[in-house]
Amino acid sequence: MNKLLSTWFGLGFLPKAPGTWGSGFPLAVVLGCGHFGCNPFILCITLILLFMVSSIATLTAFDWYSNHFGIHDPGVVVSDEVAGQSLALLGMAWLVPESQVSIPTWIGLAVLSFMLFRVFDIWKCGPIGKVQQLQRGTGVLLDDILAGAVAGLITVILSLLLIE
Repeated sequence: MNKLLSTWFGLGFLPKAPGTWGSGFPLAVVLGCGHFGCNPFILCITLILLFMVSSIATLTAFDWYSNHFGIHDPGVVVSDEVAGQSLALLGMAWLVPESQVSIPTWIGLAVLSFMLFRVFDIWKCGPIGKVQQLQRGTGVLLDDILAGAVAGLITVILSLLLIE
């Protein structure tokens, strides 16, 4: 079960940029909800559950994968990206329900959140890079949580500027 969740149902085994594939899962959930017009509360609960399950999966499976692959942050473990991206999208989903902006604008904000998260996750500027150095799965997870928080904050600020 840990292998299934930590690779996020095999997305971590996809060639070329597995972290981007993992980050794409919460984006697909948000875009699907936008397309089908689901309740904003349900979307927020879904993103919170994604965040919690993927965070736990990262922390519980990290040691095995780290020992198995012999590296600090194995690329196949993408549950940390799922957690960070879920957090990045949560602020937008909570504060900017799609009913307050046009669907194309809402989708654009979700894609912007995705792109910002990937930039901050890859770039690892400032404290994002420092927390990754923490031991075991904690650092691997926290860098994505910080990247998600920064990406989410920027997205929320931009979206609130668009609403007013």
